[in-house]
Amino acid sequence: MSVRVKFLPDNITTEAQAGEPLLEVASRAGVFIPTGCLMGSCHACEVEIGDGDIICACISAVPAGEEELTINVYSDPVW
Repeated sequence: MSVRVKFLPDNITTEAQAGEPLLEVASRAGVFIPTGCLMGSCHACEVEIGDGDIICACISAVPAGEEELTINVYSDPVW
């Protein structure tokens, strides 16, 4: 089952499969998410998902059982 993934603030929408890594989905959609360690330790890739939770995109995948997922990509001036 495909999931509609919307990236904010640029309002870019793409389709993805449940279990697909978020960084791959973002890259395919032309959305840049900064990364550091790629292990979830440095938090350079933090994004906010629709319910307000903050997750590390490098270790996260598109969840199963959702029709739509909103991801707010914001820049951290420290990085």
